[in-house]
Amino acid sequence: MATPTPTHQHDLRPFRHDHAFGSSDAEQRARGRALAGVTGLTLVTMVVELIAGWWSGSLALLADGWHMGTHAAALGGAWFALHWSRKVRDDERYAFGGWKIEVLAGYTSALLLAAVAIGLGLDAVQVLITPRPVAYREAMAVAVLGLVVNLASVWLLSRGQGGGPGHDHHGHGHGHGHAHGHVHGHDHGHAHHHDSNFRAAYLHVLADALTSVLAIGALAGGLWFGWGWLDPVVALVGALIIGQWSFGLLRDTATALVDSSAKPMLRDAVRAAIEADGDAKLADLHVWQVGPEAWSVVASVVADDPKPALAYRQRLEGIGGLRHVTVEVHRCTGAATASGAAHASGTHAHP
Repeated sequence: MATPTPTHQHDLRPFRHDHAFGSSDAEQRARGRALAGVTGLTLVTMVVELIAGWWSGSLALLADGWHMGTHAAALGGAWFALHWSRKVRDDERYAFGGWKIEVLAGYTSALLLAAVAIGLGLDAVQVLITPRPVAYREAMAVAVLGLVVNLASVWLLSRGQGGGPGHDHHGHGHGHGHAHGHVHGHDHGHAHHHDSNFRAAYLHVLADALTSVLAIGALAGGLWFGWGWLDPVVALVGALIIGQWSFGLLRDTATALVDSSAKPMLRDAVRAAIEADGDAKLADLHVWQVGPEAWSVVASVVADDPKPALAYRQRLEGIGGLRHVTVEVHRCTGAATASGAAHASGTHAHP
């Protein structure tokens, strides 16, 4: 009896790679510590203001205390999203890691910022129409306290953002060719950029700091010069600025959440690189964002004289930000038909 041939075991290790394209683990840890610190500081300030407001009977302190509570909720949500994203980064149920959890948190924070802007704007218009008395000294004390807390929060978050939005880690990319005409490529570099979640938390703190600065100026004008109209006007300006910030964040996060295709320049660069030989044509192309500065590409190439899939993948190596590339290659059916027709014609001419 013949001895059965041992089953060949494929070594898949060279072809496997990480599918988490968010910030590096060290960056996420630093941002997590910053968010936790700012959330704790905001919660302590909220409790102090609520106790002081209850003890003194100050409605301004009570109102700002609850306002601090909404910021604590937003910042705590940002920390939770970052923690959850790190926890599932290697979970196969999440196709490209947990980055979109952070994007979703950023989108939610942007909606809260928009709500703050609308509420602030409506209050400002109402006060302009129907002026009301303001306890300037008490309100200024609250605004100064809020500014101090927010400056400390800005400092903490600045430490957590590391090298800043313009700093990149350099990486290298490579692709793996397969006999069935597909190639998968990936880049091991980690982009070091502000993610949407951290950016949203930062904007919350900046928005609060901005309103505190504007409020201090407006209250000083009302206290010293009797310019009661200055407070609602400055509040309206602040609402417009915060609204602009929230719109930009909503646009960026919504684009990523719905897998909107990449910017035309990136798509055009991919198409131009693939079709550079004049033979290859893209029958199908998908480019979408999978990380702060990472894009995935799925391309279907058709050519009369098709090259190996790896050859087309290598044409894309000069395009920055492509971190997960899949290429499939097909021979043009028209070319095969034309070749068969020419062969048949030759057979008839030369029996």
